[in-house]
Amino acid sequence: MPIVVVGNVFVDIKGFPDNRYIPAGRNSGWVEFVHGGVGRNVAEDIANVELRPRFVSMVDDTEQGEAVLRKLNKHKVDTRFVASVPDGMGLWLAIHDSTGDIVSSISKRPDMDALARMLDEHGDEIFADADSIVVEIDMDKEIIKRVFQYADKYGKRVFAVVANMSIATQRRDFFQSIDCFVCNAQEAGILFTDDYMPGMEPAELMEALSQRVISARIPAMVVTMGSRGAVYATMDGDKGHCAARPVRVRDTSGAGDTFCSGVAIGLTYGKSLPEAADIGARLAASVITVTENTCPRFLPRELGLEIDVEE
Repeated sequence: MPIVVVGNVFVDIKGFPDNRYIPAGRNSGWVEFVHGGVGRNVAEDIANVELRPRFVSMVDDTEQGEAVLRKLNKHKVDTRFVASVPDGMGLWLAIHDSTGDIVSSISKRPDMDALARMLDEHGDEIFADADSIVVEIDMDKEIIKRVFQYADKYGKRVFAVVANMSIATQRRDFFQSIDCFVCNAQEAGILFTDDYMPGMEPAELMEALSQRVISARIPAMVVTMGSRGAVYATMDGDKGHCAARPVRVRDTSGAGDTFCSGVAIGLTYGKSLPEAADIGARLAASVITVTENTCPRFLPRELGLEIDVEE
């Protein structure tokens, strides 16, 4: 049975400077076009752990959209429920500094009507045999409602990730139904109207997060902190810190999506929240060493998962 991923496909346009990035100046460097989108990244990450996710999304009805599908199919992602439609993919433009961190970005979101129709027409087929569901929580509200309706109908756990936290804050009524929500410290600050400064110590953020999660009645959250690792907290009062893996950073884009993939995989297949966060940290460390948006191939047993690889 698959993990079902509901989310968007983007084409990511990434710019990298040859030397030190000068914000107000002209920077020579190179530009790469990479298949992206939070949902697409998560689906491919899960597939790269030799699992067989089912992706529910849209692509453009163009050669570029076909290229996205070919790559996903090559990684053994189930794309039967990906609609090919005009304006089916978004665009994300990101500028990186010399350390690989993103210093500026802008995005264009796709039209999501086709995704809503897909859920209306094939919802039972999509979700009935799912092991769990991962959803982009900032998609159109009606799409999120449909996902939770099917999750309730079939008793499936829902894990959430975010692309645009400013939009997700308009979905606060859904957060109490999410089994675990994964985001970064800046996004958590937006959600809770708090200021989680970049230099904040993990122990300090852990305590703040625990209080917020309990008062908001969010079942569980994991908040990533870059090189400082991640902290987690549950509505029951459990909390902790997960250290980051020390690696040479080349490109940080996609790391949060990969971390979420690891958490969802771990929680779906019997791991505790600290164990799942550790899987997320390991996968995220692998993706920031390359310019791709997704992790390299892992076998489930490398991550402590007693799962045999399907051929």
